[in-house]
Amino acid sequence: MTKVQTFFVSLLTATVFVSVLFADLLPLPLGSYAFQRFVQVCLLAIICTGAGALYISRCGIESTKQLLPVLIIASSFVLLAFPFRESPYVWVEPGLYAAFFFGFVAIGNLASSETTKHQWAVILVYCTVVAVAFYGATTIMVYLFALSDEVSQLSAFIPWGFVNIRYWSHIATWLMPLLPLAILVGPLRNQRLWRFFCALAAAVWWWVIFLSTSRGTMLGLIFGLFVVLIFIGRPALPWGKVFLRYLGYGLVAWLILSVLVPSILIDELNVRALHARSAGRIPLFLEAWRMSFENFPLGMGPLSWLTHETLTEEYLKSSKFGHPHNMYLMWAAEYGWLIVGALMVLVTQAIRLFWLRLRAVRDENQETSALILAAFTASVSAALLHAGASSVFIAPGSMLIGFFVLCVFWALISPNRVATSRLGAGNKAVFAAAFIAIGFVAFLWLREVVVYYDAMLEDRNYHFETAPYGTPPRFWHYGMFPRPPSQMIRDVPGSFTD
Repeated sequence: MTKVQTFFVSLLTATVFVSVLFADLLPLPLGSYAFQRFVQVCLLAIICTGAGALYISRCGIESTKQLLPVLIIASSFVLLAFPFRESPYVWVEPGLYAAFFFGFVAIGNLASSETTKHQWAVILVYCTVVAVAFYGATTIMVYLFALSDEVSQLSAFIPWGFVNIRYWSHIATWLMPLLPLAILVGPLRNQRLWRFFCALAAAVWWWVIFLSTSRGTMLGLIFGLFVVLIFIGRPALPWGKVFLRYLGYGLVAWLILSVLVPSILIDELNVRALHARSAGRIPLFLEAWRMSFENFPLGMGPLSWLTHETLTEEYLKSSKFGHPHNMYLMWAAEYGWLIVGALMVLVTQAIRLFWLRLRAVRDENQETSALILAAFTASVSAALLHAGASSVFIAPGSMLIGFFVLCVFWALISPNRVATSRLGAGNKAVFAAAFIAIGFVAFLWLREVVVYYDAMLEDRNYHFETAPYGTPPRFWHYGMFPRPPSQMIRDVPGSFTD
């Protein structure tokens, strides 16, 4: 990459990290959740428009073959939503998922050389360390203020800046496997100050994981570690050793900050306990499972988790959330098992490319490539497992961070190719036409997102005054709109009773 390209990618990555981790510190006209969602949909619209036009105008059939599985899943989200096209806001979420999947695969395939892939990885990892360290420093400040106020339950204030602990833990699942890579690759890997900086940042984040007892993150990270050690093996050992060392630092930090210091300064120590209960997820899982067979192999339609009439007695008695705490069951319930099959096609391609890439790394004894591949494989594996317990991809912060991680991961497993030449006169015309056509579709989708946001605000303001549900997040922070007709207390513009 040129210096200008490196600067642009670094600036974009840093901007996304700021919007996700420090949104509460910014003077935003919207809430942090809505702001992140608008950042996400605008970013996806621009990336998919540009990448789509580029592939149409310049890439040949051989290059486009790599996009076939992701085109299947992206088009499936749209096609499976088509029978429900009369429902309100039906295109909002299918467009989001289609753009998300197409975007990271398309961008990942554009990395033509090993050098470019390593540069992308280093930029993301170094931005991760800096963002994580500054968030950790601010967390320590919150911790000190909590101690000065003799707060016994620290998990009520830490992690800060998120609607729910789970939405921070999703981001931790993506990022924790990348931190060890910062002292193994890149220009600063041998600098003592940088290595101390990375260790301190990792220790604070591991402490917050233990403090908040984020079980999905813990299980996901353990799973990611085992996947890497089993399938990549010896080349990944340097990364694994640093990962476990940082884990040890986090345990020490937890003992000092959560046990020792509070026990000295506060009379009543309240340590959040780790438990094995399902936290009310089983009724949600059963309801989503039942929904997935109501219209098999199709689903009940986009947003139908919010709009469907209850099918099981257990769910009727349980707490209501904007999602069933399982991304795969939610997709099966709303889009049908066909979308799960389409997802498996993409996963199968990823596994095949991973094995081919791993074989090449081993044959050529590429130590740096093996370490980078290990870190990003652990991150993606952990996030995929976490998605089965807490709908990891729904929150905009998680989707933004995850998009960048998946872009680099897909670039790492994609085969190297010869860089294509500049656009000719004819190709420029094709590019312009494709850009305008795809951009027009993206504009229609963005307009629908804005309409959905306005309707959600009106419904939220009224419903919280009459029958408050809390704020179970979904596409927006308030995730109980639209609702089934029986729950519509009055006519709301854009609702089923309008």
